[in-house]
Amino acid sequence: MSSIVPEKATAARSRRRLTSEVRDSLRELIVQLSLLNHHVGARLDIRDIDLDCLDVLAREGPLTPSALARRAGLHPATMTGVLDRLERAGWIERARHPSDRRAVVVRPLGTRSAEILGLYAGMNRSMDEICAAYQDDELRLLADFLRRTAEAGRRAADDLAKE
Repeated sequence: MSSIVPEKATAARSRRRLTSEVRDSLRELIVQLSLLNHHVGARLDIRDIDLDCLDVLAREGPLTPSALARRAGLHPATMTGVLDRLERAGWIERARHPSDRRAVVVRPLGTRSAEILGLYAGMNRSMDEICAAYQDDELRLLADFLRRTAEAGRRAADDLAKE
């Protein structure tokens, strides 16, 4: 019985170390992706937050300015400046909402998407190489972990925004 207690304590310490390693790796990933995005934005001559908004629009489709502001965690007045810059630079267009003519939706223009894709090509190639080393079931596990982690981050950001 006495050997079980040290084994459980050792297993618990090992689990805490592994969990800490995952958190530390995610923090490093966040920093590296932030730096990559900063360099991409600098090459495109747009601000980091503008690039973030373009990414939200690319992934989620046309949004109203207020929905985009909520999703990006920005004040509506700040969002107006972001949209003005993106529109002037030819990244987005503002159009009438299809079901509510009084409302406006923001949609990305595909004319410049090749520029962005080209700047992320190196990272995309690296990701393809990394993923090639994993089996399908492992990739499903990783994708699930990342989705759940992203959702946890979204909830945490939403909670902080409410305070």
